[in-house]
Amino acid sequence: MSDEQPVFSIEKIYVKDLSIEVPNAPQIFLERETPSIEVQIQSTANTIGEGMYEVALTVTVSAKEGEKAFFLVEVVKAGIFQVRNVPEGDLEPILAVACPNILFPYARETVSDAINRAGFPPVILAPVNFESLYQQRLMEQQQGESRIQLQ
Repeated sequence: MSDEQPVFSIEKIYVKDLSIEVPNAPQIFLERETPSIEVQIQSTANTIGEGMYEVALTVTVSAKEGEKAFFLVEVVKAGIFQVRNVPEGDLEPILAVACPNILFPYARETVSDAINRAGFPPVILAPVNFESLYQQRLMEQQQGESRIQLQ
């Protein structure tokens, strides 16, 4: 039985990928319509060493009016986290909930800044409940497994 204390630390937070597209510039800047904004968020976690994990939070924000694209911004904000001596069942929630919660404010700032630098008013993303998203994903997986078992 190990009596070592659990360890959770942030080793590094960085921009892994950043892309900005303004496909209809310069004409799009003459438009007076307010585009609809669509936001997609996804996170992934990978083991990169003993007790070391990279968690990447991908935030994609697009603005369109009908078929006309105003902009598309995709930010992958990542972090290297050290997680040691935690019970096996606690590791996944840490990587799927705690780490994205830490990364989200950084990603939100990067998205807002990128959109502003592209010549548009900044888009401030609403807070995200990663615990709720994680629970939803678990329920979907369980329902998928129960459907498979019923067949």
